[in-house]
Amino acid sequence: MPANYTTHSLPGGPRLAHACLPDSECAALSIYIPVGSRDETEGIPSGLAHFSEHMAFKGTATRSAKELTLAIESGGGQANAGTSEDHTVYEAQGEAELMPALIETLADMVWHSIFPEHEIDMERDVIGEEITMIRENPSDFINDLLAAALWPGHPLGQSISGSLESIAQISRTTLRDFAKRHHFRSDIVIATAGPMDAEEILATLLPLLPRNFTPPPQRLHYTPAAVRKITDTRPTEQLQLAIAWHTPGRHAPERHALRLLSLILGESSSSRLFTELREERGLCYQVGSETCLFHETGALQITAGLDPDSRGESLETIFRETADLAARGPRPGELERAKRLAIAQSKLGFESTSAHAAWVGEGLLFCNHIPTAQQARENLLNVTTDQIQSIAQQIFSHNPATAEICS
Repeated sequence: MPANYTTHSLPGGPRLAHACLPDSECAALSIYIPVGSRDETEGIPSGLAHFSEHMAFKGTATRSAKELTLAIESGGGQANAGTSEDHTVYEAQGEAELMPALIETLADMVWHSIFPEHEIDMERDVIGEEITMIRENPSDFINDLLAAALWPGHPLGQSISGSLESIAQISRTTLRDFAKRHHFRSDIVIATAGPMDAEEILATLLPLLPRNFTPPPQRLHYTPAAVRKITDTRPTEQLQLAIAWHTPGRHAPERHALRLLSLILGESSSSRLFTELREERGLCYQVGSETCLFHETGALQITAGLDPDSRGESLETIFRETADLAARGPRPGELERAKRLAIAQSKLGFESTSAHAAWVGEGLLFCNHIPTAQQARENLLNVTTDQIQSIAQQIFSHNPATAEICS
């Protein structure tokens, strides 16, 4: 759907990113707080950002948890939230007419949560079950192990959910101090999408904004350290394997080539690893690659679920393909196919109003501007085979971090 993207400075420092979609019948809202698990430095319990996100739904000065839910769902809308390594997002969507209620309710949750004591104890149990569920699912837990191998000694290597021991340290005072420090930051981004214009959004939003936004605290940057190998042994009939290399961050010129390199390597059914490990050799059911990028660093990672007896052949195949990409670059047709897949994924991704809200919000949050979809696609189309080979040489020349869950 055609969209018009605009940005607006708000009193106190936050910014509004709006996607006007004249033909849409729906609306979406996201509030981005630039804090995540990587900000849980020494003295801050791991899992605090995630715990705080859960507690935003548990009541404000004027409404209970149930009343917050009904304020959105009674109108047919829905709300959710998520915490990552470097940001937390509160989001809601519904029919276009519901936008004022979405803004009012999320603003109440983010800026007026009271963290009821009885809700904290109950949510601690809920998050504890979430942590246990992740640990007991090898295909999920392997990601935590890989992060610890990639970022040893840095909060990026900690689990986003924390541990049973760390969440036990989180109190009402801890949560309130965290919200005061981060929920009123001047670098917050609010993203909206729908058929209304930005002036309509601002008319509802401005009276709800706090008046006490503060400068953001300084973030601990990652200092490169030697990667590790981590092995977790448990009774299981399948080996979970994860391998990752450090990469440049989300602002590096090589990021577009890196995106296509991952597609060539393992993000589709025609990718090298899927073809070689599953289709040609039958060594696994699942294998894939992906990138995760932060401000100053990132990673390209490969995960697979294997028969333990297939470990040696699988690793040999993976390293042969990465070495081949570094030595020879893409094979004929691979780069063009990866570009077509990336462009198609981009177009499919913009089929929802919430996707436009995410695009403008993350663009402003991470890049300080909102790129158009066409600009992003052109950046991919301009990538050359030499650039693919160059980034492959850059990252695969270093030792990878590895994590395994095996019997």
